[in-house]
Amino acid sequence: MFHVDLLLLDLVIVLISARLLGAVARRLGQPPVVGEIVAGILLGPTLLGPLLGDRLFGDGMMPPLRALADVGLVLFMFVVGMELDQKLVRGRGRTAVTVALGSTLVPFVLGCALALGIAGDHVDGARTLPFVLFMGAAMAATAFPVLARIITDRGMQRSTVGGLSLASAAVIDVLAWTALAVVAGLAGAGGSAGGGVGEGADQWRVALALPYGLLMFLVVRPLLAHLVPARQRAGRLTPGLLSLVLIGLLASSWATEWMHVHFIFGAFVFGAVMPREGAERLNHEILERLEQLAVLLLLPMFFVVAGLDVNLRTLDLSSLGTLAAILVVAIGGKLLGSYAAARTRLPGRQALAIATLLNTRGLTELVILSVGLQKGVLDEELYSLMVVMALLTTAMTEPLLRKVYPGRRVARDIEQAGREALGTRAATRVLVVVPGSPAEQVPLAELAALLARSAAPAEVILAHLRPYPGGRLELGGGLSSELAELTETLHELEVLADAVRAHGPEVRVVSRFSASVGAELAELAAEAAPGLVVLPRGTPGHAAIRDGVACPVVTVASPGPPGPPPAGPVAVPHGQAGEDTVRVALTLALACGRPLVVEGGGRAPALVRRLTRLGVEVTGGPVPGDALTVAGDGAGQVTGPAAHLLVRAERDADPVDWPALVSALRRTPAESPVEVSVRS
Repeated sequence: MFHVDLLLLDLVIVLISARLLGAVARRLGQPPVVGEIVAGILLGPTLLGPLLGDRLFGDGMMPPLRALADVGLVLFMFVVGMELDQKLVRGRGRTAVTVALGSTLVPFVLGCALALGIAGDHVDGARTLPFVLFMGAAMAATAFPVLARIITDRGMQRSTVGGLSLASAAVIDVLAWTALAVVAGLAGAGGSAGGGVGEGADQWRVALALPYGLLMFLVVRPLLAHLVPARQRAGRLTPGLLSLVLIGLLASSWATEWMHVHFIFGAFVFGAVMPREGAERLNHEILERLEQLAVLLLLPMFFVVAGLDVNLRTLDLSSLGTLAAILVVAIGGKLLGSYAAARTRLPGRQALAIATLLNTRGLTELVILSVGLQKGVLDEELYSLMVVMALLTTAMTEPLLRKVYPGRRVARDIEQAGREALGTRAATRVLVVVPGSPAEQVPLAELAALLARSAAPAEVILAHLRPYPGGRLELGGGLSSELAELTETLHELEVLADAVRAHGPEVRVVSRFSASVGAELAELAAEAAPGLVVLPRGTPGHAAIRDGVACPVVTVASPGPPGPPPAGPVAVPHGQAGEDTVRVALTLALACGRPLVVEGGGRAPALVRRLTRLGVEVTGGPVPGDALTVAGDGAGQVTGPAAHLLVRAERDADPVDWPALVSALRRTPAESPVEVSVRS
C-alpha cells in the first residue's frame, strides 16, 4: 500500500544521504555523482537488506521514487542537450572525429564480443541482438557532463587536451545516443519488460523515430527561435515562456517513449533544438530555473534510485569473473582506442591524458544502464555489475589524470594557448645565469645561443645579479665608483647580448644588485617560466634553481684549466642516453658540424640507428678522449669527472620528435666550435 508519509520520509533520507556522501566524494577529489550512487547502494538491499531497506524502500515506494527520478532525468537530459556546444568541434573537427571513432569503435566491438560470450546466462535468445548491441553501446559511452566538470575544475578547457577531449566527447555523445536509440527501438519493438497484450502490434511506432527527428530539427527548431524576440520584448523569462518550454519538453519526451525508443531521447533532442544564436540570456534563465530543481532534488533522486536497484549480495564468484571481464573490456577498450586514435595526431602524454578523460562513464553510463534495465535488456545481476564499472571508471579518472597530466603541464598548456590566442608564436625562453664578470662569459652566452636552436623561436634572457657592495656608501667618490662599475657591467652584458644575437635569438638582459643572489636567482628562474636554463656549476643558488623549474637544466661543469673545448666529437657516456641529454648533444653536434657518439646499451643502439636513418653522423662506440662530453644530471646517475655539460631532464616531458628536431637544426648552417669552459 502506498503511504504519503513514508514517501516524504524516503525523500528526506535520500536527499540527506545524497548531499552528505556527495560532499564526502568532493572532499576526496571525486565527482559528487560517485557519492550519490554509493548512497543509493548503501540504502538498498546491499547494506540495509530486508531488515530496514524493504520497509523504507519496498515495492510500494519504488514506483513513486522512480517516477520522480524519471522527471529529474528528463530535466537533466534537456540541460545536456542545451549545453551541448556544437562549436566545440569547429576547428578540431578532423582530430575530434578521429579520436571519437577510436574511443567508440574499439570498446563497442569488444563489448559486443563480451556480450556474445555471456548472453546465454543473462538473456533469452529473442533478446540476444539488443543485448549485444546494448553492451557495446554501454562500453563505448563517455560521461560528457562529468568530463566537462573535471576539465573545468582543473582549468583545462583552455588547453589543447581539454578542448579536444570536450570536442571528442561531444561526438561520442552523438554516436552513443544514436546507438542506444537503435537498441531501445529494437528492444521496444520486441516488447519491453512487462509489456502487455498487443505490444507486438505497436512495432510500427519505432519507424517514426526518423520522421520525428526531421520534424524536430526542420519545424520545431525554427518555431522555438521565436522565443528569443518574445523574451526580449518582455525583458525577462516570463512564466508563460517557461511553460511553453516545459510543455514542449514533456511532449517531446512522451513522443519518443510512445515510439518505444525512450523518453530521454525526446528530452535530449528538445534541448539540442533550442535556439543558440542570440539566445544566451534566454537559455541562461531557463537553465537557472530548471537546474535548481533538477540538480538539488530530482537528479540526486535518480542517482540514489539507480543505486537502490543494485544488490551486491546476490553476486557470487562467477559474478566476480564477469565483473573482471567487464572492467578489462570497458577500461582497456576505452583507453586503447582513445590513445591509439589520439596518438596519430598528438604527443604520447597528451594522447594518454585524453584517453584517461574519455574513460569517464559517470552520469551518461547510468542513464544508459537505466534504459537497459527498464527495457529488459539487462537483468539485475548484470545491471549491478555495470553500475560498479561506472563507479570505478569515474572514480579512477581524477587520480590517474593527476599522475598522467600534472598541474604544471596544465599550466604550461594554458600559457601556450593564451599566446596562440593572441596570434603570437610562442617563443621558448632560454635563461642564462651569468656569474662573475660578464666579459669572461662570452663562451657561456654562445653555448646558450646554440642550444636555443633546438627550440626556435627562442628568447635568451641573460640574468646577472651581484651582491650589494659592502660598507656604507658615501656621497662623492664611493657612489661614483659604484655607478661606474654598474655602467661597465651593463656594457659587458650588452656585448654578451650581441654575441647571442649573432646566432639569431632575441635577447633580454636582467641586471641588478641583490641582497641574496642565490635566492633571487631561484625566484627569477621560477617567474620566467623558461624552456631551458643554462648556468655554470657553483652558481649561487644552483640547487634551488635546478629544483625550482620543470624545464631541462644544462650545467656547465668544464673541469680543467680555462680554454677552448676539445675539437673532437660530441659524446654521451654510458648509461646517460636520456632523451634530453641526447637532444642537447645532438644540438651541439649539428650546430658545430661535429660527429655524435652515443655510448652504452639499453635504448642507445636503437637511438643510434634511428638518428643514422635521419642522416646524422652518429656512432655507438666508446667516448673518445678528446670528446665534448654531455652527461645526465639526474638522481642516481654517475656523471664522472670528465663531463663538460650536465643535463637535468625536463619533468613530465613529451617524447622528442627526432625527425622534426633534426630538420629544424639543419635549417641553419653549422658553425665553428664554441668554447664551453667558464672562467671563475
